[in-house]
Amino acid sequence: MPRIAILGSLHMDILVNAPARPRKGETLSGTAWALRAGGKGGNQAVQAAQQGAEVHMIGRVGKDDFGSRLIAALQNAGVNTDYVYLDETAGSGMSVAIIDPKGDYGAIIISGANLNIGTTDIEAAARILSQADSLILQYEVPLQTVEQAAHFAAEHGIRVILNAAPAYPTPPGLFQYIDVLVVNEIEAEMLSGQPIATLEHARSAAQQLGKLVPTVLITLGGKGVYLCDQTARLQHVPGHAVKVVDMHGAGDAFIGALAVRLSSGDSLLDAVRYANATGALMVMHAGPQSEQVTPERVREFIADSHEKSAGA
Repeated sequence: MPRIAILGSLHMDILVNAPARPRKGETLSGTAWALRAGGKGGNQAVQAAQQGAEVHMIGRVGKDDFGSRLIAALQNAGVNTDYVYLDETAGSGMSVAIIDPKGDYGAIIISGANLNIGTTDIEAAARILSQADSLILQYEVPLQTVEQAAHFAAEHGIRVILNAAPAYPTPPGLFQYIDVLVVNEIEAEMLSGQPIATLEHARSAAQQLGKLVPTVLITLGGKGVYLCDQTARLQHVPGHAVKVVDMHGAGDAFIGALAVRLSSGDSLLDAVRYANATGALMVMHAGPQSEQVTPERVREFIADSHEKSAGA
């Protein structure tokens, strides 16, 4: 069983379905709302556990109802929460996401206790970090903490997967510790300084970012993934044509599945294809989605896609 450590954010997400995102000064009537345990770190942890890994979450929540719900959701998904700490000074992180009829969304986050994750949390979790196959990091916690955790993992020979999201300027020293960089089009544009409007743009950005880290993956939604590996190979992995219901959490599902497959010994290309299918399955369902995306469902989806391609 692969062992995955995730240092990252935990948010209680308030999801609102509405015809559009309001303009300045505008009030719109929505159609539904729901609470969902999330945060990029939490989403990635749940998906990695769903894909069969032993997962240890390192993070912080407040001493409040949201914090209790977040810990319970992780535990119910099979994620170890021994290193999720109750913060004495800040409330739990939360977000509000508005989802339109096409399944696209925009969100506002309040980081809360996530901003207090620091050196002491890394030191307290040193034992489990040093035993992990892969460490997943993102940018919804202090960037200094991200760099410290990446440094620790690199010193112990642990694969470091950085999801450089949301799009923030990256500390100059961080990339030297990263094995796999995963970014979407917006994040790739910020890091590379190049617009990402076409596959050729994605190829160019992947090639440029590949000079900084051994492996780069630029996720392109329904258009798939552009990758540049440590041999400087550039390759486009096509996406899947599916009906999009809800895109919320799809990128995190991709990363959780990717980490598990790489830690299980899959080649980069096989792991990306598997993660691609996992993300496609996620967007086809609304509401709590982890139970919809089991390894069996992913493999069935991949097999069906191969049959359709062969028959086309």
